[in-house]
Amino acid sequence: MLKIEHLSKTYGTKRAVDDLSLHIRPGEIFGFIGHNGAGKSTTLKSAVGILQFDEGKVYIDGKSIIDSPVECKKVMAYIPDNPDLYDFMSGIKYLNFVADVYGISVADRQEKINKYAEMFEITKDLGMPISSYSHGMKQKLALISAWMHDPKLIIMDEPFVGLDPKASHLLKEMMREHCDKGGAIFFSTHVLEVAEKLCDKVAIINHGRLVKVGKMEEVKGDDSLEDVFLELEAV
Repeated sequence: MLKIEHLSKTYGTKRAVDDLSLHIRPGEIFGFIGHNGAGKSTTLKSAVGILQFDEGKVYIDGKSIIDSPVECKKVMAYIPDNPDLYDFMSGIKYLNFVADVYGISVADRQEKINKYAEMFEITKDLGMPISSYSHGMKQKLALISAWMHDPKLIIMDEPFVGLDPKASHLLKEMMREHCDKGGAIFFSTHVLEVAEKLCDKVAIINHGRLVKVGKMEEVKGDDSLEDVFLELEAV
């Protein structure tokens, strides 16, 4: 579903991502962990076509993000760490705007909006301008917009930041359900307990380079993910 091959990205003299390769298959929840500045966001933004990268290739559902960006974006959704929504719109106008972009029928969009807005308990807030939303409400709106067009691949940067415990639980269930249906999810997080319980596979990045990648039980062995992470960070 997502194949990153020998990805490198440099800012000035800093090698933010250095020869990184990852393969994420249908049905997998893949966690991406590392300290602030390790290269997580740069990798995600490069993978979805927001950042130009210096070397390497990225394929989404078999298509190149460089050669076929529109085709790639039709089958994926991306949520940044700080959702940059249109503050002048109301929540419902924003969701309808996203639905228009993806050509979603009126019946389908209404069904999904009603379902997810009720789940996240923001139905009554959809008529309000997004500028009045808290960070958590914006995050919920971004999540609903990401699930609107049934993407095959969902890429998220720190999706649990700002969510209350109930919304976090709902998101975990949505992620598992999405992958059980054959989709794939690639997300960064610094909440190691979430990654340990939720992910099928995990990759640890340090100073732009992958230092550990594999199935969760292989990566952590008999230790906790936190122990493994702290040990690798010290290297």
